[in-house]
Amino acid sequence: MPHIQVLDSHVADLIAAGEVVERPASVVKELLENAIDAGATAVTVEIQHGGMTYIRVADNGCGIPPADVETAFLRHATSKVRTEHDLAAIGTLGFRGEALDAIAAVSRVEVLTRSGGNDLGVALTLEGGAVVSREEAGCPQGTTMVVRDLFYNTPARLKFMKKDTAEGAAVFAAVQREALARPGVSFKFLRDGRQELLTPGDGQLKSALYAVLGRELALGMLPVKGSGEDAVTVEGFVSLPACCRGSRNYQYFFVNGRFIKSRLLMAALEQAYQNQRMVGKFPGCVLHLTTRLNSVDVNVHPAKTEVKFVSERKIFDALYHAVLGALDGERRPPQADLAAPARPAAHDTVTPNQTFLTMSAADYRRAVPPRPRERTWTGTGAEAASRRTEVRQSGGLPLHDFARPVFSSPVRTAPEPNPAPVRAAVSQPPPVREVPPEEAPVSRTQAPSAAQAPSRVPEPAAQPAPEPEPWTVRGELFQTYILVEQGERAFFIDKHAAHERINFDRLKAAGYQPMVQLLLAPVVFTPAPEEGAALLEHLEELERFGFSCEDFGGGAILVRQCPDYVDADEVETTLLELAGDLLSARRTDPDGVRDHLLATMACKAAIKGGQKNGPAELERVARAVMAGEVKYCPHGRPVAVELTKAQLEKLFKRA
Repeated sequence: MPHIQVLDSHVADLIAAGEVVERPASVVKELLENAIDAGATAVTVEIQHGGMTYIRVADNGCGIPPADVETAFLRHATSKVRTEHDLAAIGTLGFRGEALDAIAAVSRVEVLTRSGGNDLGVALTLEGGAVVSREEAGCPQGTTMVVRDLFYNTPARLKFMKKDTAEGAAVFAAVQREALARPGVSFKFLRDGRQELLTPGDGQLKSALYAVLGRELALGMLPVKGSGEDAVTVEGFVSLPACCRGSRNYQYFFVNGRFIKSRLLMAALEQAYQNQRMVGKFPGCVLHLTTRLNSVDVNVHPAKTEVKFVSERKIFDALYHAVLGALDGERRPPQADLAAPARPAAHDTVTPNQTFLTMSAADYRRAVPPRPRERTWTGTGAEAASRRTEVRQSGGLPLHDFARPVFSSPVRTAPEPNPAPVRAAVSQPPPVREVPPEEAPVSRTQAPSAAQAPSRVPEPAAQPAPEPEPWTVRGELFQTYILVEQGERAFFIDKHAAHERINFDRLKAAGYQPMVQLLLAPVVFTPAPEEGAALLEHLEELERFGFSCEDFGGGAILVRQCPDYVDADEVETTLLELAGDLLSARRTDPDGVRDHLLATMACKAAIKGGQKNGPAELERVARAVMAGEVKYCPHGRPVAVELTKAQLEKLFKRA
């Protein structure tokens, strides 16, 4: 057994650095917390190359006294905790005294600081945790920290860093969280020489919310104010039920000014929205909880983002009732504006008086009702016959028509010469039973048409396959489930799930080549930093799916074109869903990312539950399921449920 020995101080420092400093965003978070604890009212954060080569955090706080500058970079050196009793009621953001030591251990640090009452400040340079130089310098009151070449002395760490855009987005998110936590502090964020955030620092949470999250989200928020037992107060903003998002990335919880991640608070928030939000949507919030310092323990996680409450029930009840009271007090009905312009963002130049020529595609469709769609064949008789053969070979509608989820009802198609049920044809077909004409409109068989399966040609000497049991579409339940009867069995087919799988298989096999539409008014929206970085990293992949996106500055994304089956007012929601897929598949291979995107696009293009479809469309979906080609949707849900006659008779006590 190896001997136990004390680690070298340098190795111990690197281990401690690994607990506190994981990426550039960790450095910025720790430096921002120090600036806030120092009483700063204005903080500037500047990064280059995602923060890997350069980070600068400057504040106008109290500064560091000259005698304490070197001491500040020693491990467990802090001015915020004196005795063990102070740990029971922590009121500052930092308290362990590990951050500066951990940062200096894995980077090159330059400090320029001047405290009040001193004419000159101190310039200190450290490399790998060791002091290189110290000298007096003229500087304004406050502290400026410059961190260069992060992880330069730990190359193994560098391979775990993501691209500069992703690391920069994580830093931006850290600054945004601190800006929402401290609306009385003005935050400025610069990335590669470009300003991306500036908050007024006027002490109004609404102003910080507007600057950080953008105009659209700010206007969709409700004020919340409430209190509970044990001096618990809740204040902030929550989103209107109609403005819920597709992910939880817009939920910000702060306890005594500290950003935290808490399943307890998340559950309380979403419980308050019970039966008021759409399924699959999540409310956004910026909520500040204030409680007694000794009622919460913040010393449970190295990153200090997880806390423990003495009484979780009181915290849950306080937040739940505060949010529920705000939602119950909001009685404004949803507004239907048929001529509303495209949603303006902070950088939009769209005027309220949009002319007809600048109206978005979605607004045009709402203002000018489309004529009922009619599927017809054009050209000569030979061309029309060739077109029908092409459709049957593809298993239904051609690709661009499958990508259109809106169908007229009833769907009118060009009459075919033989209205009888379609059966598998071969070069030398075996004898088959002729179907009387009166059975043609309702009877269907499981076998595909001749053009559908040209490869299933039996060998001349082979025995013909047994005739599949015919099936019949008996109707539709709740405009969601197709009812199919086959012998003594009944099948309930989820038309959305089945059509989604059909789309997915076709897109994956043939390559996705969508029909696109150029938007009359480009869509501008501001996603969460991580989502925005994911979209910008995969612009070429999005282009393949019909979206033409570009960076619009300030965290905003501009969309100039989209697939033809996505309305302009659905572009933002669709791209946010794609961003969520990209983030969830960030650790998988490129094929996994592509499959995630294909599944989302197939879902968007599929017919929806509750949508009225014609008999031809229902039969097309049922044919794929009854042929065994479709069993599960891309997300793993079954597409059909079987019920036998015996099971049904047992329910009615007939058996």
